[in-house]
Amino acid sequence: MATYERPDDVWDAMGDHTRRAILELLAVRPCPVGELAEQLPVSRPAVSQHLKVLKETGLVSDETVGTRRVYRLNPAGVQALRDQLDMFWNRALANYETAVRDDAEARNNSEMEEK
Repeated sequence: MATYERPDDVWDAMGDHTRRAILELLAVRPCPVGELAEQLPVSRPAVSQHLKVLKETGLVSDETVGTRRVYRLNPAGVQALRDQLDMFWNRALANYETAVRDDAEARNNSEMEEK
């Protein structure tokens, strides 16, 4: 399995539907691997591998509680992902605003030439 060492690789990790399902479950509450596996159509070892990838990307953290390892969303990793989404959204809005303004200016110039 490939490791995810670059920040952009978080998007590759998120491309897997099982990993997204794990993130959705962890958004509700922290869980050990066994509880996650009970709610997913994959084996416990597969869930562990997915958690490893999510942990390497910084989206998930874990702690030992007794004999179990409990996984939770990593607020810093989720915030970094949100920051990237905000950047994409803000760029898209700025480009849309520019396109609308350019279109309006082109129409105004066309109307001025017709007069």
